[in-house]
Amino acid sequence: MAKNRKSDRTISHARGPARLRLTNALETLTQGNQRSRPIVTVTELCRLADVSRNALYRYHPAILAAIRKHQSTHTTARSRYRAAAERARRANIDLREDLAKLAALVDHYYTAYRETTTLLERRDRELAELRGNQHSIPALLVSALGSATRKKGPSAAAPEP
Repeated sequence: MAKNRKSDRTISHARGPARLRLTNALETLTQGNQRSRPIVTVTELCRLADVSRNALYRYHPAILAAIRKHQSTHTTARSRYRAAAERARRANIDLREDLAKLAALVDHYYTAYRETTTLLERRDRELAELRGNQHSIPALLVSALGSATRKKGPSAAAPEP
């Protein structure tokens, strides 16, 4: 077993010192397009450099500080996107509430329209029924002078002497 541990150490040293591997891994994570590169995390850095997280925290504070600096400068853009997304979510919630209120108003006005239409139809039926029950005979209207005929022309408006 001791022999295996020694061979593991020689293999890891054969790839270079841990500081160099961590620096190279940090450069790999931070280069490239901002949108396509992965988020720089301690776990991802240690995985790429094949170094334990304990070793990073204990023996490489400068690299840890570089990670934190990179994260703080690049999370501001993400936090702006996050804030914009949160504003959009809140706007959507407000719009949904407004939509619910508008749907209730439409339902209310449609119900009022139906009730009014029903009322008008009933009144029309009642009026038609009353008109049908009157059995009235058209009457000839007689003027106050006793004449049943109407005169034509300008003298029609003037009373006869």
